[in-house]
Amino acid sequence: MRAAIFRDGDLVVDTMPEPKPAEGQVVVKTLACGICGSDLHAFHHAPKMVDAAKRSGSSFVMDLKRDIVFGHEFCAEIVDHGPGTQKTLKVGTRVCSVPMTVTVAGEKGNVHPLGYSNELPGGFAEQMVLNEMLLLEVPNGLSAEHAALTEPMAVGWHAVQKARLTREDVPLVIGCGPVGLAVIAALKIAGVGPIIAADFSPARRKLAETMGADIVVDPAEHSPYKTWTEQATPEGYDPTSLLSILGMGPKMRPAVVFECVGVPGIIQQMLEGAPRDTRIVVVGVCMEQDRFEPFFAITKELNLQFVFGYTPEEYALTLHHIADGQIEVSSLVTGKVGVEGVKQAFTDLANPEAHAKILVEPWR
Repeated sequence: MRAAIFRDGDLVVDTMPEPKPAEGQVVVKTLACGICGSDLHAFHHAPKMVDAAKRSGSSFVMDLKRDIVFGHEFCAEIVDHGPGTQKTLKVGTRVCSVPMTVTVAGEKGNVHPLGYSNELPGGFAEQMVLNEMLLLEVPNGLSAEHAALTEPMAVGWHAVQKARLTREDVPLVIGCGPVGLAVIAALKIAGVGPIIAADFSPARRKLAETMGADIVVDPAEHSPYKTWTEQATPEGYDPTSLLSILGMGPKMRPAVVFECVGVPGIIQQMLEGAPRDTRIVVVGVCMEQDRFEPFFAITKELNLQFVFGYTPEEYALTLHHIADGQIEVSSLVTGKVGVEGVKQAFTDLANPEAHAKILVEPWR
C-alpha cells in the first residue's frame, strides 16, 4: 500500500506492506485524516519530542531510525475483520476511533499510538489496523471529512471540561488555530459567555466567529485582557472603593483564559495580563523551553492548569456533537491532498491566512 512516510527526517511517498490484524482487530481503509499541529511539531522537532517523552516518563517514544507514518485524526472504513472479532460492524461501515491500537501478547498488551508508532501505520497510509472494541460507527450520515475532525475537536472539549466552568465565568481564548477553535466550539456548547477570542490573523478571527466566539480581538490593536475587563466589569464596580477591597459590593466576573498558542513567552504574557484569581488552562503544546515569573501568579493567586488529549468518553461525545450539528466543522477544512501532497501541505499550513485544516485522503 502507499503512504506518506517520515523517514530520515523527511517525508517521502513509498509503498509498504499492508497491516495484518491481530486478535480483536480490524483492517480499515483510511478515508480522511487531518494534519495536526503535533504532526508539524514531530516533523520539525522529532528529536526534541523523543527526548522530552523519555525524560517525562511517557510511553510516547519513537525510534527515529525507523519509518513512521503520521496521522491520528482519521475516519476510516472497515475492509476486513481479524481473528477473534465479534463482527458487530459490517465491512463497509465508516468508523472513527481514539488513535491507539492495543496488541495483546500473552497476558501483556502493547499500546501503539497511531501516527507515532514504528510498528503500525497512522492515517497517512491507505490502510490501518484498529481494535474492534474501540470503534465508533459514524452516525447520522456524517461525511468522512467531517468525522475526521472528531479528534482535534475532542481536544477542545477536554480542555473545557478541565476548566471546571460556571455560568458566571467569562472565557478568553488566546490563539485561534485549530486548538483554539476547538476550545471555542466547546465553550459554545457549554453555554458560557461572552466568549472572547484573540488572534493576529484575520482569517483565524473570522473562523473564531464562525465557531461561536462572541467577541474577537486583534492583539495588535487592542489588549485581549482589557477587552475581557470591559465585558466582565459589573455596573457600579469600583476596584478602589473600600467595599471592593473588603470583597463586598459588585464583583468582577471570574476569568478563565485558554492558552492555545504553544510558543515560548505566552504564559508569561498571561500572568502579566490576567486579573486576580484567573484560571489559566494551557492547551497549546510548546516544544521549546519556556520561562515565566512565578511572582505574578503568586501575587494574583492564579491557577495554572495544563491539559492534554481527551478521554474515550469525551472523544465519543465529540463525534456526536459534530454529527448533531452542535459543532460546525465544514469551514475548518481548507484543503485536501493525496499522499504525494502531504509534504507540501506541511509547508502550506504555516500560512494561517490560507489554511486551517488540510485533510489527507490517501486513496486520492
